[in-house]
Order: sequence, then structure tokens, then C-alpha cells
Amino acid sequence: MRIAKHEVEVQLEIPGAVLRQQRGFGSVSGFDQISGECFTLSAGVDTTPLFQGLEGNLCQCPHWGFVLAGQLTTTDAAGESETVHANDLFYWPSGHNVKVDVDAEIIMFSPQREHSQVIQHMIAKVKG
Repeated sequence: MRIAKHEVEVQLEIPGAVLRQQRGFGSVSGFDQISGECFTLSAGVDTTPLFQGLEGNLCQCPHWGFVLAGQLTTTDAAGESETVHANDLFYWPSGHNVKVDVDAEIIMFSPQREHSQVIQHMIAKVKG
């Protein structure tokens, strides 16, 4: 799910502050702690080889985040793609790969246990 910042409903606007809120932006039920994550990614990065060996060869962890800069495209198990750009909020459900189209910086929030397992899997892949 992708939502451009300007499409998120303004709940409060006063001099010096604008508060936007998107309700119903994914469920966190069934998860414990979350982690806050900052990623700096170069164009061409593709998670496909890093996720080989995970269920469906896909990241099985949902993520909520914001694109500070750049452009990324996710592809799910059905082959559906979605592209996020700078100033987009995003929700990536479980079962995805990511390709960086343009150098990017993102902030993500993920279920800590589940994403730590994915990160450890990627580390093992890189170490060979």
C-alpha cells in the first residue's frame, strides 16, 4: 500500500504544525516488539538473491515506512509490483522482494523478531 504524503488526511493544522494521519494502515495484531530501521540503498540493489531460502523466497515480514528520498519497487508472490517514491508512506505486507530503482533512503518499522530473522538470513547469504 502506497500513499503520497499530500494524500494523507490533515487532522490538525495550526501555525507551525501540520498533523496528518492515515487510519487503517495495516494491522500489528499477532506481533510483539517493533524495531525502527533506517536504510540507505543504492540504485540496483535487489533483495531477490538475499531472500533465497526463505519461505517462497520472499521476505515474510510486514513493514511500515516512509521514503525520504529515491524510488523502490516491491514485487509480491503473485508478481504484482508497486513503486514508492520520496514522500510516500508505505505498507509492505509479508511476502515481497524489493528492488531499488533510484538511490533511496527509507525509514521502516517492522516486527522486531520476524525482521531480525530475515536480516540474519541476509547476513548469512552475504557471508556465503
